Amino acid sequence: MPVTRQPVTHLLYLHGFRSSPQSFKAQRLAAWLQAQRPDVHWWCPQLPPSPAAAWRLIDAGIAAWPRAAMAVVGSSLGGFYATAVAEATGCPAVLLNPAVDPARDLEKYIGEQTAFHAPEARFFFRPEYIAELRALAVPTITRPARYAAVIARGDEVLDWREMAGRYPGARIRLLEGSDHAISDFDEHLPFVLDHLQLTSPR
Repeated sequence: MPVTRQPVTHLLYLHGFRSSPQSFKAQRLAAWLQAQRPDVHWWCPQLPPSPAAAWRLIDAGIAAWPRAAMAVVGSSLGGFYATAVAEATGCPAVLLNPAVDPARDLEKYIGEQTAFHAPEARFFFRPEYIAELRALAVPTITRPARYAAVIARGDEVLDWREMAGRYPGARIRLLEGSDHAISDFDEHLPFVLDHLQLTSPR
C-alpha cells in the first residue's frame, strides 16, 4: 500500500524519447483527470531533445508547485527524468518502463531523428546530450516507498530485469507480456492512480 500523504493537487507527466504530450498513456491519464479530478493541475510539457534544456524546463515549470502535494509520472526516458524530479523534490513517482541508463542506450541515436507523433518534425540528438544525461543520473534512489513502477517483461527496448533492479523496495507491477509502450495501459491505470492516491470524487 502507498504511504499516506497529503493529497496530490499537481501532477507532472514526462514523456519518452521521440515522444510527446500526444503519447496515448499521457492522453489516457489526462482524460481521466479531466473527467474525474479536474481540480488537479496537470502539466505534460513537450520536452526538448537536450536533457539539460529539458531539466531547466521541468525545474522552472514546477518551481512554484507545492512539494508536499505534487507527483510525477514518467515513461521510458521520462521515467529517468521523473526519478530525478522525485529525488529533487521528495514527491511520489510512478515510472512506466523507465530508462535506467539512457546515456548508454541513446548513444546509437546520435544524429537526426524523427518524432513519433509528427514524423515530419525532425530534430538532432547531439553527442553532448550524452554527458547531459550522465549529469542528471541519480546514483541510488532514496525512500523507495515513494516509487511505483509498471514494468513489462515483454519490453522490446529495455531490459525488465535492469528496470526492476533499479528500484529496490518500490511497488513494482511486473507484467508478464505487454511491450515498451504498455499498449494495455488501461488495465494498469488503477495501479497508477492508487499509488498517487487519486480517486474519483465522492
